[in-house]
Amino acid sequence: MSKAVAVFDAYGTLFDIHAAIGRHRAEVGADADRVSELWRTKQLEYTWTATLAGHYADFWTLTERALAYALARYPSVEPGLAPILLEAYRNLDAFPDARAALSALKGRGVRSAILSNGTPAMLETAVGHAGLSADLDAILSVDAIRRYKPCPEVYALVAGHFRRTPAEVVFVSSNRWDVMGAATFGFRAVWVNRAGLPDEYPEAAPERVVADLHSLVEMFP
Repeated sequence: MSKAVAVFDAYGTLFDIHAAIGRHRAEVGADADRVSELWRTKQLEYTWTATLAGHYADFWTLTERALAYALARYPSVEPGLAPILLEAYRNLDAFPDARAALSALKGRGVRSAILSNGTPAMLETAVGHAGLSADLDAILSVDAIRRYKPCPEVYALVAGHFRRTPAEVVFVSSNRWDVMGAATFGFRAVWVNRAGLPDEYPEAAPERVVADLHSLVEMFP
């Protein structure tokens, strides 16, 4: 089997974080896109501030809090939609290229895993809903250490689980800040820039920038 390991961020990389709002766009109304963006922004902000402040609340709790803030910020949206939107978030759609890429990597003998801020329960539900379980060797959650990305201790979970040096791990994320953390740790970091965003964090450049997960497979001959 290949010594290489491919590790994926979950939310935004394998799973479409805007799918929850997207499924209920008509009910949410004209502010749907703004609510979805703010929900995500606050969700991430809460992870960073919690870790910096030295305390921990799990990712599901922060997801609930972020949605509550977003709905309060946009009072045009019916607050009673919150349980429906949260249930949709538990079962996010995978991006169309996710299953094909993971299957292709498995066929090449590459071990694949998820490393995510999500709780184990969140990740198991999302992976099962998307039908990705058979192609993953591990699902690793920050819950094990109660700190969030981009703390180095989070990325160390991968090296410890697979007993690989950082240079033997390809880390894949659509979040440029996550790529920065992974590259700083020493992983071969790949940025999935689906939206064609400008680059940042020049001190921690990715090894490769790809537009989708299909292109990633080429790294593993």
